[in-house]
Amino acid sequence: MKQTIVTLDLEGVLVPEIWVAVAEKTGIDALRRTTRDEPDYDVLMRYRLDLLAENNLKLSDIQDVIATLEPMDGAKAFLDEVRARTQLIILSDTFLQFATPLMRQLDWPALFCHQLEVHDDVIVNYHLRQPDQKRKSVAAFQSLNYRVIAAGDAYNDTSMLGQADQGILFRAPNNVIEEFPQFPAVTEYDELMGLIYE
Repeated sequence: MKQTIVTLDLEGVLVPEIWVAVAEKTGIDALRRTTRDEPDYDVLMRYRLDLLAENNLKLSDIQDVIATLEPMDGAKAFLDEVRARTQLIILSDTFLQFATPLMRQLDWPALFCHQLEVHDDVIVNYHLRQPDQKRKSVAAFQSLNYRVIAAGDAYNDTSMLGQADQGILFRAPNNVIEEFPQFPAVTEYDELMGLIYE
């Protein structure tokens, strides 16, 4: 019998959207655009880097905002319950330089994400761990004979959900739910837990 491993997106699923929080703090509304709106991650990140440069926003400015964020209500208890029952890995398109304080609040779950290139506090580029890393990670776990249950909320999660043995949309916007009706869509952690352990 195969062991199960659960893979989860981070932002919008367990913690608030970091770029939305930065937009609210800085008043730069254009930074509200996320992977819920833009299917092409490279297009989105180039757009964000241009906005940071235009507005002279530094890494430390973003980290100051992240320091004020907390996991969503119920996220920590949900993670604790899943981790007590099975393996769990967070597959995120965030960056190590952003995620650390949030991982601390979640008791350091395993996280696969990307890296920023920073010079003198200026974000000059980003480096993907690899393209389509969420789907490829799920495929790698399956090659190790795991049954994978995946949950996410945005366009950049859908290839992961499609690769998984079971894919679930969690707190996804209507545009994503409508485009991907093959995935069950839930909004509460107890509903998600019910689908993981049905």
